[in-house]
Amino acid sequence: MTRQLTPTQQDPRWQAVATRDRSQDGRFVYSVQSTGVYCRPSCSARLAKPENVRFHATSEEAEQAGFRPCKRCKPNQPALHQQHAAKIAEICRRIETADTLPNLGELAQHAGLSPHHFHRIFKAITGVTPRTYAQAHRTRRAQAALSQENASITDAIYEAGFHSSGRFYENAGEMLGMTPTAYRGGGVNTKIYFAIAQCSLGSILVAQSEKGICAIFLGDEPEPLLRDLQDRFPRAELIGGDAAFEKTVAQVIGLVETPSQNFALPLDIRGTAFQQRVWQALREIPVGTTCSYHEIAERIGAPKAVRAVAGACAANKIAVAIPCHRVVRSDGNLSGYRWGIERKRKLLHRETEQL
Repeated sequence: MTRQLTPTQQDPRWQAVATRDRSQDGRFVYSVQSTGVYCRPSCSARLAKPENVRFHATSEEAEQAGFRPCKRCKPNQPALHQQHAAKIAEICRRIETADTLPNLGELAQHAGLSPHHFHRIFKAITGVTPRTYAQAHRTRRAQAALSQENASITDAIYEAGFHSSGRFYENAGEMLGMTPTAYRGGGVNTKIYFAIAQCSLGSILVAQSEKGICAIFLGDEPEPLLRDLQDRFPRAELIGGDAAFEKTVAQVIGLVETPSQNFALPLDIRGTAFQQRVWQALREIPVGTTCSYHEIAERIGAPKAVRAVAGACAANKIAVAIPCHRVVRSDGNLSGYRWGIERKRKLLHRETEQL
C-alpha cells in the first residue's frame, strides 16, 4: 500500500529542506511547531517531522507567527554566501583603489578569513584569483589611459598601477593584443586583413591579424559588420580583397556550413584571463552537444561565477570558431546570442543533423 504524502511533503520546498539546499537560503524559511523556532533551508539541525513544519516567505512572517530564529543557522541574518559576496565586493573595491596590490594575507585579514579560505571564496565568487583580478583591473586602467587623447605611454604605465615600465612592456602584448604605441593610436601600424562574404546565415565578416583570426561577425547586412570592425580598430590598416586571404574566409564559411569539420586556423584571442578561460572551455564542447552556463562555470573551477560566464560569452567576437552558441540555459532553452537567437538555433540544428 502506497503511503500518502502529507501536504508539507508535497510542497517543493520540503525537498530543499530535506536535502539542506543552500541555494534556497534567502528564498524562504521554515518553522518547526514542536521547537518553536524557524530555520533557513540549509540548517544542519536534525530534520523535523514534516507534520510539524510550516513554510514562510520571510523571517518577519515567521516571527509574526510566533517563532524565534534558530541559534544555529541564524535565519534572520544574511546567508553565509551573501556575507561572503559582500566581503568579496569590498575586497574588489580595495584592490581597484590600491596603489600597490596588497598581498594575500592582508586581503584575507581585511575580510576576516584565513588566507586559504579567502582565496577559495574569492575565486568561487569572481571566477579568478585575487592576483588575476588585480591584473585584469590594471589592464582596463591601462587601456583607458592609452585611449585618452594625447596620452603618453609613461603616464599610462603609472596610472594603471605599474611601478616599472619593464613589467608593463613584458605583459603589454597579452594585455593589449598589440604594442602600447599601436593601441594608443587605435591600432595604428597594425594590419588587419578582412573580407565580407555571404553564407547560409547571412553576411559574414572575417578578420585576421598577424597572430590569427581576430574577428568573425555575423549579420543581416555587410555595412554594420564593417563598422563594428572599424570601431574595434579605428586606426588600424584594414586590408580587404586580398586573394590569399579569400582562402581563409572560405575555411571559415566551411566551418559555418559543416561544423563537424576540423578547423586548424590560429586564433588571435583578446580578452581578460577569465574570458579566455571561458572561451577555451567553449572550444572543448563537442560538436552537436550543449552546456549550460553553470556547467561552464564548474568546468573552469568557478561554480558561482555563472553571470560572469554569460558575460564572457556575450563578449566573444569570434563566432562559431569559439562556439558560444553551444551554451544554453539550465532548462535547455536557448538564451541570447550576439548574432541573433535564430542563428543560434540554426547552428545547433545543423550540428545535430551532421552527427
